Amino acid sequence: MSVNLPQNTENQEIDLSQISNKIGSLFQNFSALIFRCIQFFIRNVIVIIALLIVGIGLGFFLDTTQKTYDQQIIVAPNFKSADYLYAKIDLINAKIIEGDTLFLKNSVGLKKPKTIKGIKIEPITDVYKFIENKSENFELIKLMAEDGDIKKILEDNLTSKNYTNHEIVITTNDLITEKSTIEPILNFLNESDYFKKVQIEELKNAQIKLSKNDTIIAQIDAVLKGFSSDVNSRKQSDKLVYYNENTQLNDIIKTKGDLIYQQGVLRVDLIGMDKVIKENSATLNKQHQSFIGGKLKLILPFLLILFFIIWSLFINFYKKQAAKQKLDN
Repeated sequence: MSVNLPQNTENQEIDLSQISNKIGSLFQNFSALIFRCIQFFIRNVIVIIALLIVGIGLGFFLDTTQKTYDQQIIVAPNFKSADYLYAKIDLINAKIIEGDTLFLKNSVGLKKPKTIKGIKIEPITDVYKFIENKSENFELIKLMAEDGDIKKILEDNLTSKNYTNHEIVITTNDLITEKSTIEPILNFLNESDYFKKVQIEELKNAQIKLSKNDTIIAQIDAVLKGFSSDVNSRKQSDKLVYYNENTQLNDIIKTKGDLIYQQGVLRVDLIGMDKVIKENSATLNKQHQSFIGGKLKLILPFLLILFFIIWSLFINFYKKQAAKQKLDN
């Protein structure tokens, strides 16, 4: 064992010496690379400054001229017209992609169809509104949640189309007005003979329901008034009076409360039933924010210089290989 110790020490010293030499070599190579880079920038300083000026100027120009804007419209499809609404939006978007300005101008009614770059629609997820006063929807969500992720179910296309409100986003490359763009699109979405007939019948049904509910509430009031008079007359007599718990008085009062709530909901619903696709709100000319939006004055100079460096390396590599091939021949 004592004989091997000097050899191990010598091997360790050799290994450390090799590692030290390699580190020194790497440092020298790195220093040489930095020096060559400095030389490259010094030799091409005029070209690099020119590229910086061109890139910054072009970036400023594109940042100020190549702006896009988002127009956001919140709509509510009535009378189970959600699928119809989505199909109409898909049709408009397909015509925009095709560049069919004739259809967009004549059929949709857009004043400046070339300013429209795209249109899309997404549901506004509101599960509470979805299950509000709709026990069947609540039970459906519970049943579907047992077999899968509740978040995926709520965002599923089949479920999401049944939400009350949906957001239409129109992307344009110029500022627009409601009259030139929003109104024509909404008018186009409401052009449906079938849903207009459904609308007429739904309005009639709502008015009939309101009238019938008012009649029932008046009848309940008459019953309660008669019961109150009977109670007062019995209190004035000397006889002891017993009341049966099964008079269903509580049920009558609860029914009246439910009917009054229903009347309020119906009156609010009637406000939005004047159109098949009802516009609730619109936000116009919101500048579209993207990753490179407003940053081209910084990105373009970098890209131009990077391209110049890559091109210089390619030319240098080509010249070296050409010279090497010439020597070999």
